Amino acid sequence: MSLCLVVAPVPPPLPADDQAALAQAVAQLERLSLATRISQTLGSPLEGVMRRLPARWAQSVNNATQTALEKALDVALWSLDPQATTPARRQLHQWAVTATGAAGGALGLAALSVELPVSTTLMLRAIADIAREQGEDLADPATRLECLQVLALGGRREDDNAAETGYFAARTALAQAVSAAVRHLAQHGLSQQGAPVMVKLLAEVATRFSVQVSQKAAAQTVPILGAAGGAALNALFMQHFQEVAQGHFTVRRLERQYGPQRVQSAYQALLEALPRR
Repeated sequence: MSLCLVVAPVPPPLPADDQAALAQAVAQLERLSLATRISQTLGSPLEGVMRRLPARWAQSVNNATQTALEKALDVALWSLDPQATTPARRQLHQWAVTATGAAGGALGLAALSVELPVSTTLMLRAIADIAREQGEDLADPATRLECLQVLALGGRREDDNAAETGYFAARTALAQAVSAAVRHLAQHGLSQQGAPVMVKLLAEVATRFSVQVSQKAAAQTVPILGAAGGAALNALFMQHFQEVAQGHFTVRRLERQYGPQRVQSAYQALLEALPRR
């Protein structure tokens, strides 16, 4: 008896325009880390700055991050007008978050608990603007949680291994918490944001987002930076997450059009073609 091997069909390539959009998304989602970009701004490695900080510092940043996310959700996402059709105002959000960075840089690390909720709110508004521009329905609670998820896609935890640092791996790691939160919001609406499933999602996002916050806050402790340096770091911080949002919601737009499997296959092929970092 002969054996017949079944070979899975190779998805057809995307049309040229959408393939180019996906290539840009791959570059945005798999680019240099925020830590590397901050180091380039400082002109010296960030790791040395972080090693000199107190042992409890990282936990303090994580606590501040979770508090900032809780405050930012109320202002940035749940108050958005889902019917608005204006283009994403990237430059406006960058100017606003740059101003908060200048204030935070002038006051140093002590200003983190005040500055972080403001800058996080502005970033979530900017992320939502990009989501809307890419055809997302901001009236859908699932879309609003996708905006929140962008902050987690922009960073990784120290215990993540190399296989878990890519974009689709990060989405998979967050998928269960996001799905549970979406089901909860569908059943109970936005009035019960303190439910355990929402708390779990916020904690997961905060843990990942705090990695990036720690890097930015550590850079702001460099004495020579001051207000100008804080402004530059916040502008870089905003730009980083705007690029992640642009990439993420481009991928989601293409998934709606062509299906997740076809898009992921094209994404992987583009990723493998990138130069080794």
